[in-house]
Amino acid sequence: MWNDARFLNVIANALAVLAAFVLLVAGVLWLVQRPVFALTAIELESASQEEPLSYVTPEGVRSAIAGRLHGNFFTLDLDEARQVLESAPWVRRASVQRVWPNTIKVSIEEQQPLAFWNENQMINTWGEVFTANLGELADDEELPRLLGPEGAESLVVQRYAELARWFAPLTLQVRRIELSPRYAWMVDLSDGMTLNLGRDPGADAPDPHGLPGALPFAARIQQFVQVWPDVVRRLEGRTVKEADLRYPNGFALTLAELPNNSLRKKH
Repeated sequence: MWNDARFLNVIANALAVLAAFVLLVAGVLWLVQRPVFALTAIELESASQEEPLSYVTPEGVRSAIAGRLHGNFFTLDLDEARQVLESAPWVRRASVQRVWPNTIKVSIEEQQPLAFWNENQMINTWGEVFTANLGELADDEELPRLLGPEGAESLVVQRYAELARWFAPLTLQVRRIELSPRYAWMVDLSDGMTLNLGRDPGADAPDPHGLPGALPFAARIQQFVQVWPDVVRRLEGRTVKEADLRYPNGFALTLAELPNNSLRKKH
């Protein structure tokens, strides 16, 4: 075998190719580790061409990713980088791409706050709960407060949207909604009035204590909204503290006290 010149030539050629390959790999590894390819910049842009970034800041992003991104221009795991960036405050979605030779460009879909949720969180316009620095909200930004059991976010947002739509013609805004663990509703309006809506027959969780004959949520609100302008005229300027909508055929009002009198009417 060792006297076969053709075989020896094949072995020599194979070794030469292997050596060239090893040198090539070593060269590539040496090249990609050069400092010129170390990531030195992150470009942030809004995923919406119409809306600039309002809440996401370079400082907040740098703080969130500090020490968590590994690799350089060539070795950075883009999917891992995306997950890290999505943990930054106010970031709902992020997409990452490389920009030669030492930059990554991040396209960000910001959280759009709809309301405060429970004690120290917010809920966005997609009905998702998120945590962010509340101090970064604009001073003139007024958000309603939604409260409810864990897992009820979608239901509370749905009811908020329905209420906002029903009360808009009355120039009233929903300031606060509370859903109890038994799925009963309390609502505060912008004029200071509180609505007691009782148990929601359309809620996701069954309530063994629910009263028979309860009106559907929308029917209760519609009934109240339709007669409210006439009720306001009859009240002649009196302030309503609470409206109890749990009655099947009407509602009860609790009026603010006069200097020497308190009054409760049922309509």
